[in-house]
Amino acid sequence: MTQLSPTQDRSNDELDRLAQLAEDVIRRARAAGASQAEVAASIDTGLNVNVRLGEVETVEHTRDRGFGLTVYFGQRKGSASTADLNPDSIQATLDQACAIARYTEEDPAAGLADAARMATQFPDLDLWHPWRVDTEQAIELGKQIEDAGRAHAGITNSDGASVQTGESLAVYANSHGFLGRERGTRHSLSLSLIAGDDDGMQRDYWYDSVRAASDFMSAQALGDKAAQRTLSRMGARKLSTRQCPVLFTPEVARGLIGHLIGAVSGGALYRRASFLLDHAGKQVMPSWMNIVERPFIMRGQGSGAFDAEGVATRDSSLIENGVLARYVLGSYSARKLGLESTGNAGGIHNLIVEPGQDDFHALLKRMGTGLVVTEVMGQGVSTITGDYSRGAAGFWVENGVIAYPVEEITIAANLRDMYANIVAVGADVDHRSHLLTGSILLEQMTIAGE
Repeated sequence: MTQLSPTQDRSNDELDRLAQLAEDVIRRARAAGASQAEVAASIDTGLNVNVRLGEVETVEHTRDRGFGLTVYFGQRKGSASTADLNPDSIQATLDQACAIARYTEEDPAAGLADAARMATQFPDLDLWHPWRVDTEQAIELGKQIEDAGRAHAGITNSDGASVQTGESLAVYANSHGFLGRERGTRHSLSLSLIAGDDDGMQRDYWYDSVRAASDFMSAQALGDKAAQRTLSRMGARKLSTRQCPVLFTPEVARGLIGHLIGAVSGGALYRRASFLLDHAGKQVMPSWMNIVERPFIMRGQGSGAFDAEGVATRDSSLIENGVLARYVLGSYSARKLGLESTGNAGGIHNLIVEPGQDDFHALLKRMGTGLVVTEVMGQGVSTITGDYSRGAAGFWVENGVIAYPVEEITIAANLRDMYANIVAVGADVDHRSHLLTGSILLEQMTIAGE
């Protein structure tokens, strides 16, 4: 996987231009009467190629620019944005933001994050790995991935292979004098396949997502994985309604952790729309469970030295010995709650569910008889009540061994009970996201079937 040489890399020049623009606009906002101002500017470029049945379906080149400005006149706030970085558009955006701020009502929680919380250290987190792949090379790679998957007996069709590469440059600046620059790359490969016989058809997929193209799994391995997953679903059955243990595979378990973040995030809390309202300092998971935020992982999917408001990120526990150690807050939600920002404006930076010793097969044996969930569907999750009810597919397990695939079932419980009754977290951690977890085994859920 070819990388750009430093002499070909113009990213720092682009960042310099964004930084100069941001600082200039903040000066002009102050001159226009704003007591505070902040700017977020970005340039995103990429290539996306889709191949299906050996033919090119789509080729998309992208170059997107964004410029957002927020001004504060006391505690009155105005925001405006543009995708055009020419001077007239920037001036119009500034005028619009100032006009909005002059006519909005005061909000006691409005304003920049506290100046004392701004990041001052900017370590190189190894996030910048441009991939010099041209369109023809991307097409050829897509064909290789698809060919590897289609070579498996039983695979009858393909939904296509995708090759994506992306580069992101971003600057955040505010009138505290803070200026933060970020650059990062994300590349992905994926393949979706179809298997069919007289009893029906099944579809499944696999993908890989990395910061550096040199970290990709091989085209052959990705094709093999997608094919194996698709073929393993053949002969899927329905289940009768029952209660049983449930094992979420890592890519599905990640969603459970996402629901936790949603329930302990500032917006849900100050609106009093969370089933974990007033739960800081309380037991919400088993006493052996720990979940920590680690913003400084090298090449991490969510790594960063500062959040969307310039607040310094830091290593911090979210769940400590099963206890909710803190909420997930930016400065606005923190002020609404009478608390302090946790450096999470814009989201979480690498949340790690501490893994156990058991791999996936050991977890199957530990579960004995129950359901492995490999896919969930639908939006049946309420952050307000914690009620969880989603369509699911996966495998039925008997005596610690996968017996047969299952489909067209619904799994249901309450998230409060699901978190409290986690039995184990696997060592099979999925690193393709900023939420890093292995498989999660739950004591019991209700399965609604035939």
